Amino acid sequence: MTDFLKQQKHTKVLPSVCPACGDGLNVKSLICQNCQTEVQGRYDLPPLAGLSPDDQQFILDFIKASGSLKEMASLLGLSYPTVRNRLDEIIERIKLAQQQNENT
Repeated sequence: MTDFLKQQKHTKVLPSVCPACGDGLNVKSLICQNCQTEVQGRYDLPPLAGLSPDDQQFILDFIKASGSLKEMASLLGLSYPTVRNRLDEIIERIKLAQQQNENT
């Protein structure tokens, strides 16, 4: 097993959907690990937090590749059109998440 897979296996993923009803979750509090200061309130999650871990990794890799679909295709061993389609699908999910946030 690669180090990356081991790390992902033990990494907790921030939930963005309620396990009981399926509605979107909000952040209620944040705490500083250093001084224990806690901030409370109702905060929306950023749209990228609602993406699957695979989609989030794709976006991080895309940014590190300076937005080059050609480089992404090479890194992933996929064709340019396949990478373009994946990006388009992620863009649509982000747009949908933003629309849902605006309607709440």
